[in-house]
Amino acid sequence: MKKSVGYSLLAGLAAVVVLISTAIFVGFGGESGGPGSSSHKPRDPAAPAVSGQWVGTWSAAAAAAEPGTLNGYAGMSIRNVVHTSVGGSGVRIQLSNLYGTRPLVVSHASLALAAAPSNPTAATGTMRRLAFGGKPAVTIPAGGAVTSDPTRLKVPGDADLLVTTYSPSPSGPATYHPYARQTSYLARGDRAEDATGAAYTEQSPYWRYLTGVDVWSTEARGAVVAIGDSITDGITSTPGANHRWTDFLAARLRNEPGAPRYGVLNQGISGNRLLVNGSRFSPNNGPSVLSRLERDALSRTGVKAVIVEIGLNDLFKSPRQLDPEKIVAGMREIVREAHARGLRVTGSTLTPFGGHRGYSNQLNSVREQVNRIIRSGTVYDEVVDFDKALRDPSAPVRLRPAYDSGDHLHPSDEGFRAMANAVNLAHLRQAAPAAL
Repeated sequence: MKKSVGYSLLAGLAAVVVLISTAIFVGFGGESGGPGSSSHKPRDPAAPAVSGQWVGTWSAAAAAAEPGTLNGYAGMSIRNVVHTSVGGSGVRIQLSNLYGTRPLVVSHASLALAAAPSNPTAATGTMRRLAFGGKPAVTIPAGGAVTSDPTRLKVPGDADLLVTTYSPSPSGPATYHPYARQTSYLARGDRAEDATGAAYTEQSPYWRYLTGVDVWSTEARGAVVAIGDSITDGITSTPGANHRWTDFLAARLRNEPGAPRYGVLNQGISGNRLLVNGSRFSPNNGPSVLSRLERDALSRTGVKAVIVEIGLNDLFKSPRQLDPEKIVAGMREIVREAHARGLRVTGSTLTPFGGHRGYSNQLNSVREQVNRIIRSGTVYDEVVDFDKALRDPSAPVRLRPAYDSGDHLHPSDEGFRAMANAVNLAHLRQAAPAAL
């Protein structure tokens, strides 16, 4: 064979290899699905996701700066335990330094399947080191966020993941989600890839820095985002049981015949309000739904639908909002912003709280006025009547006893199940916003 012919064949083979490699890379991670990307645009929910796409499987809203963490967690490994709603063949995470006052250095991060529910030990063969822009470490500026590179791992739906970060240096207050209803773990030193979990002797009820997990899926067609207050946060659900109403909704979407195959992203913050921001240092309020809507709902990976549960804290907390029209105006603003992104919004009625220490006839009257307007169909694209699903038929201002956690405001596990059952799954399929 002449040299010129041999070189031509080698060049041709090299070109084919490059094309195949590029196709594999694009096929695995070509649709970023993160904030600022186009992946949130609505598509026909009945269309098969043949080529795969990034879909949010878990999320938690960055609620506040954790008290007492002026130096962050220097020299500590944080192992967050989170629960998936849908599965996939690849995974990536989002980290946030939203409330930090200095850059957050993450020199080592990992992800694994948990060997058992709520356990810091990794399942055999599942530990993966995470990279960021091809590098093993990343520096997140104060107020910033970052998404990891994709890593291949078969992630089931309805499973616990271990997401571990190690920071070698002080970073300022930790961005956290305080009411996780899930036990996570801490260890001294860099234990990010320790599979046994033996070093993780300190337990924690918080999620720190981690705000999202996405999976690469050929089955899931998108995600539904639930945004709201402590009722959505699941503050009275059984710890570690994944019995928030969003968990029960995720089970319906996984298991019911004909249900849209969506991940479910919980963006509830306990104490959250529709109209008024809480302090950045308060663990129980968070920024208002209106101010965080874009970050926490509309830009989430693969979002196809939004469910809103909010308003009671606007009645309870100072400055109280007792004008139902102003509350409803805030809800309509949510819908306008979602419609601008091509998304439909399902909104809930305000749930009963008779017997709660904050109850008054005046506040209940405002609640009922808001609910009448919501039920009229002039606020949201669709309505989920959580009030009707939870109230006691013999005393409608109260929760049904079996659905009451005991504080007469927050549902029990069975109450959360009733909320999920009240959601009309067909409404989540709708692609075009309603004309309101």
